[in-house]
Amino acid sequence: MTLNNLEIGKKAVITKVGGEGALRLRLLDMGIIPKTEVSVYKVAPLGDPIEIHLRGYSLTIRKDDAEQIEVVPKEGDAK
Repeated sequence: MTLNNLEIGKKAVITKVGGEGALRLRLLDMGIIPKTEVSVYKVAPLGDPIEIHLRGYSLTIRKDDAEQIEVVPKEGDAK
């Protein structure tokens, strides 16, 4: 599952950060690294961008970037 498919309010753990070159480095620099807990806080009306919470702060990323981040829903939050 990728981060853009995570429902609002649900928590997940990042398992893989995809992308290549500058995109991947930018995501990693923002703290989006494997084994980090993340939750989706808001989604814009047209679905792009999305606001996520991780490591004690909020971050807004594009839907295309969120598709590069693989996550596993946390136990108890999965449907």
